[in-house]
Amino acid sequence: MKPIHISRTIAAPLDLVFQTVSDVRNFREAVPHITNVEFLSGQQVGAGTRFRETRVMNGREQTVELEVAEYIDDDRVRMISDAGGTVWDTVFTVSKCSDNVTLEMQMDIKPHTLFARIMTPLIRGMVVKAVESDMDAVKAYCESSRHAPSYVSLGQFLQSLTATTRQNPIFAKI
Repeated sequence: MKPIHISRTIAAPLDLVFQTVSDVRNFREAVPHITNVEFLSGQQVGAGTRFRETRVMNGREQTVELEVAEYIDDDRVRMISDAGGTVWDTVFTVSKCSDNVTLEMQMDIKPHTLFARIMTPLIRGMVVKAVESDMDAVKAYCESSRHAPSYVSLGQFLQSLTATTRQNPIFAKI
């Protein structure tokens, strides 16, 4: 079956985007229709992490088990699930592009039962919509003001320092 490939350009730091898609705790915070995450392994981040994710799809809760199969910090994370007679192999990749980050997701879909071979092509459109919704949610989460870097330029800092020292009586005599 043809892979699903979706890309978003995100105005946020690369490490924030990567941490959002690679750490399921952050991903759950970013994607509002994920209602629960239960860890099945001792670790919670990185290759070998196994977890059960519950999300609302078409008004019903669906639960799926996933495993992080590959994790390269600030580059890519690969998650695999075998559900409904189909192996869902998903890779999120992040890369710097000018002042933004490109987040790409490729999902390879490999049905291995007769029922899945019949049904998977029929639900592909629904899966594409769900993944696009996830990617849009990640973009909105990473670009939100509460996740913006809290730094000021040197010029802003010096202006603030100058204004503060002028108002302080100790420095007024200098």
